Amino acid sequence: MNLLDEINQPEQLKHLTTSQLVRLAEEVRAFLVESVSKTGGHFGANLGVVELTLALHRVFDSPTDKIVWDVGHQAYVHKLLTGRRLGFASLRQFGGMSGFPRRDESEHDQFGVGHASTSISAALGMAVARDLQKQNHHVIAVIGDGALTGGMAMEALNHAGHLGTNLLVVLNDNEMSISENVGALSKYLTKLRSDPAYARAKADLEQILRRLPAIGNRLTNTLERLKDSMRNLIVPGQFFEAFGFRYLGPVDGHDLPTMIRTLEDAKRLKGPVLLHVITQKGKGYASAEQARDKWHAWPTPKGDKSVKSYSQVFADTLCELAAKDPRIVAVSAAMLPGTGLTSFQSAFPDRCFDVGIAEQHATTFCAGLATQGMRPVFAVYSTFLQRAYDQLIHDVAIQNLPVVFAVDRAGLVGADGETHQGAFDISYIRTLPNVTIMMPKDAIELRQMIHTAFTIDGPCVVRYPRADTPPFDVTDSVMPLPIGRAEVVRDGSDVAIFALGPMVSVAQQAAEQLSDAHGVAAKVINLRFVKPLDEALVLECGRQMPIVSVEEASVPGGVGSAILEVLAQHEVLTPVHCLGLPDAFIPHGSRKELLESIGLTVDGVVAACLQVVPAKKTDVQATEEK
Repeated sequence: MNLLDEINQPEQLKHLTTSQLVRLAEEVRAFLVESVSKTGGHFGANLGVVELTLALHRVFDSPTDKIVWDVGHQAYVHKLLTGRRLGFASLRQFGGMSGFPRRDESEHDQFGVGHASTSISAALGMAVARDLQKQNHHVIAVIGDGALTGGMAMEALNHAGHLGTNLLVVLNDNEMSISENVGALSKYLTKLRSDPAYARAKADLEQILRRLPAIGNRLTNTLERLKDSMRNLIVPGQFFEAFGFRYLGPVDGHDLPTMIRTLEDAKRLKGPVLLHVITQKGKGYASAEQARDKWHAWPTPKGDKSVKSYSQVFADTLCELAAKDPRIVAVSAAMLPGTGLTSFQSAFPDRCFDVGIAEQHATTFCAGLATQGMRPVFAVYSTFLQRAYDQLIHDVAIQNLPVVFAVDRAGLVGADGETHQGAFDISYIRTLPNVTIMMPKDAIELRQMIHTAFTIDGPCVVRYPRADTPPFDVTDSVMPLPIGRAEVVRDGSDVAIFALGPMVSVAQQAAEQLSDAHGVAAKVINLRFVKPLDEALVLECGRQMPIVSVEEASVPGGVGSAILEVLAQHEVLTPVHCLGLPDAFIPHGSRKELLESIGLTVDGVVAACLQVVPAKKTDVQATEEK
């Protein structure tokens, strides 16, 4: 009998023997390999936390006890043990189960996540709420060593140590975020993890301390101070002890009996406790163990090698420019592979900086570089740039510093869902003075925009989608674009379609359909610049015909809003229809499915145009009516 088929709720784990739990761990890994290989999804981290998750649910009582997962990359086992086995057939599919914890999906998902470094803050809030409400359940935050590099995690550790409330932080240390971790904290954890002297010293010291007598209050206090002094001198974890946490570990996260015993010990301790657990990303699957970065998620089959992604085109162009300009520096927040910067790192190792999961620091780090004459480029996903909004305003825009933000995954990204859709960057950046915002319609234009960005003496944003580019000739000469000038790609007199980025191609196809099926002559404009907007062209079109704007970004505050502002300012009254992402969080699904669901398609653009301009009868229609 397959044990996993019988597990529908975590309390069932409490009735299994240790040998049954070990067997169940093997079944869980086999299930994940079979399931995720079909649907795709985060893979390596989930294989690494099988025993840890089993132990957590064996020792604690979810949902009464609150288990908070950081990021959620490692929560598949948790989902599997909490009654969602059948949901894995639709994992990350349109209308199916989310790849991240969601409060509306299960009572066992205590906090919705998708971005890193949030778990300790959320768990501390839950712990304080428990105390205020005179309750006594346990609160556990599970955070990876990669997420621990985020400043928010440090802030939460500091606050938790100050409050002193009962809180267990489980540090899942697998030496990785998506790629290998960087920084002084990573080196410190490596030292704790790898030095056998630490383990021996800790065991010897604890044995000595247990033998010391405890007689008389004064002597007891003296011995306790002696114990603390000796522990701080010898035992690992001083860093966490300094934050006010009791440090336990390191513990082998794949030794299930030891994990259960250690969690039982941690459960009995009072105050903030940090349990340091060592796991192996990709555990049990040879390919994932050997190439942990490539198997962070299940690899997608490689298509036509002649087709490049926008990320690759960006990175190739940046390498070309950096070879000629020693001032160019590339910065990433733990996303070198995703943003294409691994090639830049290979070519210019001294000018490529991975700062870890720290977008705020990355932005101000770039600002500091720019004050000294360098030309920094921060390559960052749209969804993660949100985390650095204050630094973008105060440290870059106000000082008008020449920092280039290469905003990858701008628009819909698909299966990662609402926490990762690049919906809002135009809306939250367009209002900032001094900032130039561009988006290309194709690879050639992306290359032009990267060149253009380095001619601008101020902040510049180049946003581009998660998509492959149409084929292009890389030998074509690249010239900077005239700032704030749009491009008319098709002439017409009945309706003007202002399109941005990949929506230009959609608008062109819609214009052809409008002409062929409805006799409507649509003018198609490739906006290229969100800011400064080509106001002269907007006013010219607005005084002659209705307008439809099309963008793969949030309609509120987007480029359609910018067009309306210009028309209103000059008292130009013309019908305007704004197409884009609605005022809602877009769920997970393929990019194609999501675009169809919100009407960002050829048919959707045609319908929008016909709403603002009456359809004309074609010669065929007129003949049929006669």
